[in-house]
Amino acid sequence: MKAQYEKCGLTYNLLTNKYIPNKNPAVTMQVSTISNGSRPTRPMTGKFSFAVLLLTALLLFSCGEGEEAIKVSLDKREEISFRPRVPAITYAYLPQYSHTESFQRHHRLVTYLAEETGLSIRQVFPDTFDDHINMFGQGKIDISFTNPFVYVKLANRFGARAMTRIIEEDGRAEFRSQIIARRDNTEITSIADCRGRSWVAVDPSSAGGYLFPLGHFVDNGLQLEDFSEVVFAGGRQENVILGVYAGLHDIGSIREGSLAVVADKIDIEQIKVIDHSAWYPGWVYASSPRLSPQVVETIRDAMLKLDYTGNPRHRDILAAATFIGFVPSDDRDFDLVRDLSDKVGLDLE
Repeated sequence: MKAQYEKCGLTYNLLTNKYIPNKNPAVTMQVSTISNGSRPTRPMTGKFSFAVLLLTALLLFSCGEGEEAIKVSLDKREEISFRPRVPAITYAYLPQYSHTESFQRHHRLVTYLAEETGLSIRQVFPDTFDDHINMFGQGKIDISFTNPFVYVKLANRFGARAMTRIIEEDGRAEFRSQIIARRDNTEITSIADCRGRSWVAVDPSSAGGYLFPLGHFVDNGLQLEDFSEVVFAGGRQENVILGVYAGLHDIGSIREGSLAVVADKIDIEQIKVIDHSAWYPGWVYASSPRLSPQVVETIRDAMLKLDYTGNPRHRDILAAATFIGFVPSDDRDFDLVRDLSDKVGLDLE
């Protein structure tokens, strides 16, 4: 360390806390002694020691032999202004599929809505159905795209307001569930055969993956206690299908259309559909009460403006999201879901 100081022409003075021209051997020796691990003649605090080491490191790197000093001119300067970040409106898709699938389906739509409205909008990714519900209640989700069962919970608990419903690829603004089993399971061919079986459902807050099929079972004389077990697949439609495919469970419940998601992973011909539920109101876009009516109207108008048949770019946006358009919606559209929840004894609060 002493040699480096002399090369730079400086010595550190412990009394003044400064580097000075190298004219004081005593001080130079004192610094060298600290470097060799001996006890310093003057107590040094942790912060002071760190400052000494930091300045020493700078000198070691900046005062090497053969290096030319860099001249810095302060005549040419650029003022950097601070621009406060505008809070973005957050958009979330209920995580019935993986985050990758959610992003691939919706990032084009999020980009379109931001461009069309001039608003800053970004997609966020809850990990579970419960996360989605809690994040909405905490003000971390402003635009929620959910099944109608979760929507009713959000409306009842946090004042969510329905904006639009989607039009499915079959042209309907409703959807239904499917009850599936392995094709080679010859013991299960009807709803009655599901009694005493292992049932894997998507999530306790899933509409197509739990509420709708539960209502269908109840209508056909089966209660929850009539199954050997009812387990949930962590909110993922894919997990239900894979669990049935692997023989881990006898039957599964999914929203119609989910089999296509795993068509590149398994032979879906090995899965059969035992039955379908009734039709219920489709997936819904809802707004947080934190958003002003003007902002909500602007976003709703941008959604309704999408033209699947007449605009190629719009078609690409909607095709990626796996629906073909929107219809206006309000809270009354989901009274049927509230009635179903009451019938099967599921809590909406």
